[in-house]
This record gives sequence, structure tokens and C-alpha cells, in this order.
Amino acid sequence: MLKENIVNGVQNAPHRSLFHALGLTEEEQSRPLIGIVSSYNEIVPGHMNIDKIVNAVKLGVAMAGGTPIVFPAIAVCDGIAMGHTGMKYSLVTRDLIADSTEAMAMAHGFDGLVMVPNCDKNVPGLLMAAARVNIPTVFVSGGPMLAGKVEGQKTSLSSMFEAVGAYSAGKISEEKLKEYECKTCPTCGSCSGMYTANSMNCLTEALGMGLRGNGTIPAVYSARIELAKHAGMAVMDMVKKNIRPRDIMTQTALMNALTVDMALGCSTNSMLHLPAIAHECGVELNLDIANEISAKTPNLCHLAPAGRTYMEDLEEAGGVYAVMNELSKKGLINRDCMTVTGKTIGENISGCDNLNPEVIRSIDNPYSETGGIAVLKGNLAPEGSVVKRSAVLPEMLVHEGPARVFDCEEDAQAAINAGKIVAGDVVVIRYEGPKGGPGMREMLNPTSAIMGMGLGNSVALITDGRFSGATRGACVGHITPEAASGGVIGVVEEGDIISINIPENTIQLKVEESVLAERMKNFVPKQKELSGYLKRYAALVSGGASGAILN
Repeated sequence: MLKENIVNGVQNAPHRSLFHALGLTEEEQSRPLIGIVSSYNEIVPGHMNIDKIVNAVKLGVAMAGGTPIVFPAIAVCDGIAMGHTGMKYSLVTRDLIADSTEAMAMAHGFDGLVMVPNCDKNVPGLLMAAARVNIPTVFVSGGPMLAGKVEGQKTSLSSMFEAVGAYSAGKISEEKLKEYECKTCPTCGSCSGMYTANSMNCLTEALGMGLRGNGTIPAVYSARIELAKHAGMAVMDMVKKNIRPRDIMTQTALMNALTVDMALGCSTNSMLHLPAIAHECGVELNLDIANEISAKTPNLCHLAPAGRTYMEDLEEAGGVYAVMNELSKKGLINRDCMTVTGKTIGENISGCDNLNPEVIRSIDNPYSETGGIAVLKGNLAPEGSVVKRSAVLPEMLVHEGPARVFDCEEDAQAAINAGKIVAGDVVVIRYEGPKGGPGMREMLNPTSAIMGMGLGNSVALITDGRFSGATRGACVGHITPEAASGGVIGVVEEGDIISINIPENTIQLKVEESVLAERMKNFVPKQKELSGYLKRYAALVSGGASGAILN
């Protein structure tokens, strides 16, 4: 592409003059030009080390005979954005990232790309861009954070948010809260549990778009520098062999990723991102397929927040490839899918043994016979809703209780902090969906407060918004249609009985059909005054059940 459109021929002499302005020699111009998409910034802990990763990728590309050129991508820290207006700008960046990367790659005629993402929307945004541009592309993430440690117990960001709830309930002192604050996030990297960033980096491996260890080698390990060099070499091999993202991200590969998602117990946000990535690949991936995969896929891992193991433990146990090898023992993984290595999934995972059955359960001894995520439907969510089943206490898998209704996260948080939510309640937070938020904010503050106050075994929370991967408990998100689009969640009234049955994949508002019909007939969704990018986003975005893609 580069040689044909930019470098070769008399007509491209002006282009070559601008390459000389960059200091590129004729020798460099004659080699494949590899764009390195750097997500480095100084505000996101998962991205502060990416400059080192990028430099290693550059070395790898150069060693393999290519010319590396770096350009940027943005990233938002969901933790820092949590609980305020900033969270409205998190999910929306996924499309900004995809659009801007597509624009840079197509405008400058790169022969290949190496994507260097790490955090929540940054990874799926770049996977979407890779599918659109469809030139040889490899991913290498910045890597996960090491777990913290308080009183000899490993901790992660979810521990920190729950500590705030415990403090509010008078269960821990201010001094103990300060200790959590100073020790929970001890290194750079994506937060150390199986939250959204780590989920997507692991699923990048499962898709075949990243090398082994992409999702699990800790950010501070020198092995990640080596991985980055190998990623630079790998893209050069892909250029020679003309292996492209849509050769890799096929429907079968996406089914593999969804299967691994269920086995790992990934963030519910994967149910937004995988359909959006599939859409860019020309593949339909709906929520009904998710339940079909979940029904036959055992849950093999309980990483934080579902359990007490962390990303470093998964790496030591054999990583994503070991999980895939376990799944392969029962024919749950398609081994024929192509990958960025130029080899198939089957060739890649061969011999990748499970080194710690306490971290990765064997296929014959799973945590459950069904996957870590469930899609619930019913009159309250006719198009679907999502819950992280593997992080729900057994006594909350079936729950029925009165609705406590709030039209925004802040009002719900205030009620929880004031002790107004009691055992048995179902907290309803609406007008937080893709359109209604807009931006589909994560509800980590209220869910963590509920857990920290000791109500996790008796209170459920439902929302047309979404959850951080750090959320645990009976928390049902992505309720579609959302309130702003005229969904039933918009007419739920205080005290209405809501029934949640996760094993049966149902969520019901127990109101007489005639009463519900009358409410819906008279329902006029609330509208917010919007401006700027959020106004444009709200006008274009689809519902959560279809991945919150832009139409």
C-alpha cells in the first residue's frame, strides 16, 4: 500500500519530500512502513509505562526490517472518571479511538500496524479500527498491575471501592481506609483483577490478535518488553504473508473469544465490546448467542472481584493459553483459527498446561458447569440485560424484592450512603443508558457501597447503565430498551416487585399487564439538555444489547 500510493513513481516525489522532512532515509522509505499506535499518557496508570512498550515494539520492527512510525490514541481511566460527569466520556471514547486510528492509518498509507493499548475502551476501540483498516496488525498491551496487599491479603481496585462502603457503614476506621488508599494500586498497569481492561486484553489473545501473554504478563515484568519486541517482529511476518485482521477475527474466532470470556468470568462490558468488534468484522454477535455459549462452557476461573486470585496468578498458572487448552479438552475451542503468529490457535495452545488448578480449575472440576456471564430477558428487559453470574453469591442467584427507584447514579448513591437501602431491596438506576446518560456510566460506586456495607447477600441492583469489571454481586446492567428509549425500566415505580432469576435467565417486573400497559401508554421519557460530543453521540448510539454501536 505504501509503495504503491505514496513512495513509488515521479508523481509521489512530493510525498517523499515530506518523508525526508521527517528525517527518513531512502533506505527507510523503501521498507514496510509500520504504524505503532501508542496509547501512552500520564493520567492513566495502565498507560504510564506504554512509552517503554512502544520503544520495544520499534526495536522489534526495525530488527525485522521495517520502519516504525509512532502516532497516538487517547485513553480514559475509568477509575478516575468513576462516579461523576467524567464517566459519561468513557464508553464514548471507544468510537473516537476507532475513528481517529482509522483516519491516521488510511491517510498515511501504512503497510502494517502494532496497536499498544491497555485500558477499558482503548482495547476494543483499537480492535474495531484494526477490523476497519484491515492491514496486518498485532496487539501488545501495557500489561496488568500487580495486586496490592493489606494485612497480608492481596487487594485490587474493587477492594478500594468496597473499603469506602465499609468506612461509610462504620466497619473500618479512617486509618484503615487510608491504608487501603496507599496500598491497593502498587504499580503501573491495568487494575489487577479480571476487570474490563484485563478482560479485553485476554480476549485479544483468544481472538488471535495478540501474542501469548498479552493479557497476563504484569506491566512491570521485563518479559513484557520482550513480548513487545516480538510483536514488532510478528507484524513484519504478517506483512510478508499478507495476514490481515479479518482473516483472524472471523465468526469462529469470535465464538472462541466468547467461550474464553465465559471460562474466565470476564467483565460484563465484554458484552458491549465483542458485538461492536464483530460488527466491524461484518459478523453478527447477539446476546442470545452469549447464553448458548454460556450454557455449554464451564466457568474455570474466579479472579477478583469474583475470587481472591489476580492477573499475576493467572499468568503463573499458564495464562489464557492454558485456559484455552483446558477448554479444548472437551472440544469447546475451534483450533483451526488463524492468529497473528501465522499459526493456528491449536498450534499455539498445544502443550500449554494448566500449572495451578487452584487458579484455573480443570475442565472436569469447574466452579460451575455454565459460563461466568448470563443474559437475562423478561418484560423488564425484552431485548436483554447482562449479569456477571460468577461474581454473584449463591443466595442471590434468585431474588425478589421491592424497587427503590432513582433517575441517576448520584441519587442512588446518596440513598445508599444515608442507610435508606435495606435488605431485600432492588435498587433501580435508570436514565444512565447509552442515550439516556448519555454514555452508559459504570455503577461501581453504588455496587461497591452495597457490598462494603454488608448488603451484598440481600440487595440487588439493576440499571440501563453498565458496571465496571470490578463490580460483584447481583447487579444486572445493560437493560434494553433503556428508559430514554421508552423502555419498561422507565415506568417502574417505587415499591413495585422485581423478580431476578439468574439460573433461568429471567428478569420480570411483577405488575399486572393492564397496569403496565397503561403506564407505557402515558410514558414520556425524560430528555436532557446536551451539547458537544455527547449530544452527537446520544443521537447516533444504539442500545446496550447491540453493543452501543453508532448508527
